[in-house]
Amino acid sequence: MRNGTNGASTNGRSKVNVAVVGVGYWGKNLARNFHELGALGVLCDAERSVEAACKDRYEGIKFCSEFTEVLRDTSVHAVVLATPAVSHYEMAKAALEAGKDVLVEKPLAVDVTHGEDLVKLAEAKHRILMVGHILRYHPAILQLQKLIHDGALGKISYLYSNRLNIGKIRSEENILWSFAPHDISVVLSLLNEMPTRVTCQGGAYLNRDIPDVTLSHFDFPSGVQAHIFVSWLHPIKEQRLVVVGSEKMAVFDDTAEHKLVLYPHKVEWINRIPTAVKAKGEIVDLEDQEPLRAECQHFLDCVESRTSPVSNGAEGLRVLRVLDACQRALVNGGITLEPSNSKPEPEKEQLPYFAHESAYVDKGAEIGAGTKIWHFSHVMKGARIGERSVIGQNVNVDAGTTIGNNVKIQNNVSVYTGVVIEDDVFLGPSCVLTNVTNPRSQVNRHSLYETTLLKRGCTIGANATIVCGVTIGRYAFVGAGAVVTKNVPDFALVVGNPARQVGWVSRHGHRLESPDSNGVMVCAESGYRYQESAPGVLRCLDLNEEAPLPAELSKGTKSYRQLKEEAKYVGTATRS
Repeated sequence: MRNGTNGASTNGRSKVNVAVVGVGYWGKNLARNFHELGALGVLCDAERSVEAACKDRYEGIKFCSEFTEVLRDTSVHAVVLATPAVSHYEMAKAALEAGKDVLVEKPLAVDVTHGEDLVKLAEAKHRILMVGHILRYHPAILQLQKLIHDGALGKISYLYSNRLNIGKIRSEENILWSFAPHDISVVLSLLNEMPTRVTCQGGAYLNRDIPDVTLSHFDFPSGVQAHIFVSWLHPIKEQRLVVVGSEKMAVFDDTAEHKLVLYPHKVEWINRIPTAVKAKGEIVDLEDQEPLRAECQHFLDCVESRTSPVSNGAEGLRVLRVLDACQRALVNGGITLEPSNSKPEPEKEQLPYFAHESAYVDKGAEIGAGTKIWHFSHVMKGARIGERSVIGQNVNVDAGTTIGNNVKIQNNVSVYTGVVIEDDVFLGPSCVLTNVTNPRSQVNRHSLYETTLLKRGCTIGANATIVCGVTIGRYAFVGAGAVVTKNVPDFALVVGNPARQVGWVSRHGHRLESPDSNGVMVCAESGYRYQESAPGVLRCLDLNEEAPLPAELSKGTKSYRQLKEEAKYVGTATRS
């Protein structure tokens, strides 16, 4: 696995103050993660015997035994419910009505009408409602979603999921409601459609009328079929999902060392008889990230940015509808047909950035508020783009790239892995960035990408080429069509092939000329003075390079040609 991040640092305190309600079997894991993310403010559990252990482990964290205390606490922004499923509706409803954002463990509720009420209430109160479908944040499932979306598996025909264990056996809910929500959530997300037919069979061996084993079968409108087998009466733990496609088969095994493996098996017809031709498994490289940590971080991010979660209320309601259909089929012993109007309209995700309908932004890309992504552009998973940036038409932003705030990228630019772009950088149309000095199609150098650093405020002209491994200094200016093969100093103006320095430019992009007797040059637009502090090192005498421009100098009032003519006139008058 590749090394990945585990969310927010434990060094700082989150802006979101969370109360975890229910700190038992699963709640203790949620409490640990929110505490490590710096967001845990309150622990609540009706069992007072756990108070001492909580206070010992989480020093300084408030503990209460009454949920009403959490609701009255104005310092609590969000409530995380890890209580029995039968309590989810009433507690989530009370938290939403109290103005709290809510993360509720699966399932959303045990009654479809209650789930519908919660989704409507969250929308009316403008609150975040998220359901703890943890597999939606598992690196293997995220990668599997991308593989299916990109067509790597071919036409999907069949899925099956086994979730089997010998462990915690519940009496307040059956195995279907305890185990199957995870798998239903994954299957619905991979296929992006609701089933039209559901059958379910099971057996109750320990407690009468509480099934310990169920097998559910699903027919989807596209022709895909799936089944989900769950049991808490199994000698070993098994959590496996198999996806069968026309090109490859995928196996997600959460108990194995390699959690996602692709098998490019083929079926050949020999003498009109189908014959399996087996192939070696292909291990899929995954990010090293704890799914629960990713889920908790995602909830905090959504609360802070006011964006809809991946496993939002609408997604939780879809899972609840399928669970309800399975339960009715289990009781009735027959097939349950989902009504045609049962599919809820998905919540419209309120993103902090704008993306044109023809643009594609992968899940897992981080994009700041106010950024605009225009026609036919693609931002890949793992890319990070800051606030107020503009991504023009037909731009590709690769995984692993970092783009700062207020960056302007014009049309037809590819930003490859290994490129780091700081704040206020301008990339002209069709400029070229590279990440391998000696590329060969026959030689895989994906692990040898070289870092190219474009420092704050620099400009790359149209059709310029930046050979990888170089640094473009702060406020440097690379002329149109130049080919840069070595580092460019701060404020340097470079042109040609190979690019060479022909002068200096100001922070406002004007060529600096005619130094006085002290070597001081003045920007025609801003009036700021510049001087070489050492040979080949230019500094602004009036403003630190990292300081923002004053508001009155952040918007141009005269064109480049106007300022050039004025400077020429002043120079003529002085000589006369």
